[in-house]
Amino acid sequence: MKSLFKVSLLAATVMLAVGCQKEEAPKEVKPTAQVEAEAPKAVVFKSEDDKAAYAIGVSFANYLSASLDKPAEFGIELKKELVLKGIEQAFADKAELTEDEIRQTLESLDQRVAETMQKQVEEKAAATKQEGDAFRAEFEKQEGVVKADSGLLYQVEAQGEGEQPKETDTVVVHYKGTLIDGTQFDSSYDRGEPATFPLNRVIPGWTEGVQLMKPGAKYKFVIPPELAYGEQDTPTIPANSTLVFEVELLSVENEQASGQ
Repeated sequence: MKSLFKVSLLAATVMLAVGCQKEEAPKEVKPTAQVEAEAPKAVVFKSEDDKAAYAIGVSFANYLSASLDKPAEFGIELKKELVLKGIEQAFADKAELTEDEIRQTLESLDQRVAETMQKQVEEKAAATKQEGDAFRAEFEKQEGVVKADSGLLYQVEAQGEGEQPKETDTVVVHYKGTLIDGTQFDSSYDRGEPATFPLNRVIPGWTEGVQLMKPGAKYKFVIPPELAYGEQDTPTIPANSTLVFEVELLSVENEQASGQ
């Protein structure tokens, strides 16, 4: 790890040094022909080893550049000039921090980034929950909306006929799922085929809600986070999200029939 870190910093030195030179260069307008004549020469690779060395440098430079930019998203500023100074002194064996101080400082940086990220996640989750609470309160006022004891809200858009499914049954449904702002995260309609699954292997809001339906029925469900994915945070469904589903129950395969 130690040698890898130093190689990464060496690559970054080249990258950042070039960047600093470009930023500090005086902005002087020159004729096109003169600019072309003074353009820096391309790197000449005399062997495959040279090319490989250059590729390693670019790869590490890109990685380290991203590593420097990430903390900035959380208000942690890592000044490039100090990074360059640390690299320069380290390779001259004149580093002003001991190995223990370096380790402790980097561990502290990791901790500060992690704590800041966690705080942002918690703030986002709290805001999402508050928005969901407000959305459900408004939806509950709509005509025909029923609120179950669990907090599940549903609205019947079309009645069905036949036997309601039990928790242990397998159901065939068409559905569309969205966040409260209308962002769609899943849809069997878009896939062009209905979904089939055991009713006791989905989120609690689905398990409870679909049991209220009969084949041919279409319901709209508004599911609070505790009956959905709760505090679990995913790329498509933020933590504490209230979910909206339009569900059409096509058929029911009861447990007894499926075992035959």
